[in-house]
Amino acid sequence: MRLDTTYTVNTPEGIALQLSPAGPVPRLLAWVVDLLLRTVVNVVLFALLATLGKTGIGIALILAFLLEWFYPVYFELRHHGQTPGKKMLAIYVAQADASPVTPSASLLRNLLRVVDFLPLLYGFGFVSMMLNGRFQRLGDLAADTVVLHKVRHATYHPILAAAPIRPDIALTLLEQQAIILFAQRSQTLTPARLDELAQMTTPLVAQQANPTQHLQGIARWLMGGKA
Repeated sequence: MRLDTTYTVNTPEGIALQLSPAGPVPRLLAWVVDLLLRTVVNVVLFALLATLGKTGIGIALILAFLLEWFYPVYFELRHHGQTPGKKMLAIYVAQADASPVTPSASLLRNLLRVVDFLPLLYGFGFVSMMLNGRFQRLGDLAADTVVLHKVRHATYHPILAAAPIRPDIALTLLEQQAIILFAQRSQTLTPARLDELAQMTTPLVAQQANPTQHLQGIARWLMGGKA
């Protein structure tokens, strides 16, 4: 069982997306993987640059510092919010509204790791995660970011994927609401049940080879999509 909760955000198109924040366990495992990778890189750097004497050691220390602080920022910005450790655990960093993490937010949340680490081994960060429903450490709270499980419904919805279709007949407000609700529930119903419900909207889907897809297209148009 995952130690997490879910929360909902609304897209500009009016679609409610349910997001699943990652709890302490997957985040800890991802951190361990990233720590091991940074350690290996640092060992290689020091082994190679130590041959240059004190100058090489100084360069290695500077590179180790940059690696420690900017390794997560680089990967979060260039690889869709995922460091190698996060990718292995199928989690990613995003803004609290599920939009991609911004450069300033990524930099802030990672610079504040020094505060989260206190007094020992991310003590403040762990307490912070346990005290809020989105498992945000202090750096996340300051940057308005979350770490989410990478699940399909967080980035995909049938209405957003459908091509807008203008209905051939005028629809009442209740009919429009029913069609939008049908499309929003598409992921929770079987294809057979979807087609069964779609057939009940004749004449809207008359002569249509794929009544479900047709209704989803109408829903997309009703939500503001241009046909």
